[in-house]
Amino acid sequence: MPNDKNPKYDLEDRTAKFGENIIKFAKKIPKNPTNISLITQLVKSGTSIGANYCEADCAESKKDFEHKLGICKKESKETKHWLRMIATAVPELKDEAKILWKETTELNLIFSSIINKSRQKKKN
Repeated sequence: MPNDKNPKYDLEDRTAKFGENIIKFAKKIPKNPTNISLITQLVKSGTSIGANYCEADCAESKKDFEHKLGICKKESKETKHWLRMIATAVPELKDEAKILWKETTELNLIFSSIINKSRQKKKN
């Protein structure tokens, strides 16, 4: 359920909305032998970002926190890959895939920044 925070800065809500948008997008992809596996991979990686962020938010240690955010970073990068493949397989969805690709790029940069800041704190 969404909360009253600014969603741009509420990563739990932002990653959940991203997962929801991935699901909505996946439903538009025509189902054929090539696309079925692309759809499955996209939905798995795209929805995993939010699930792993929730786990990071409840991490038991700084190491666990960084590990879970690292998974978020990997999953967002993987999602970019699947969006690229789908844009190739279904050119009429390319513009919509670009919007999702942009959001996953931003999420990837945010996770990278959080991980780097967390590691810097360890050094100081």
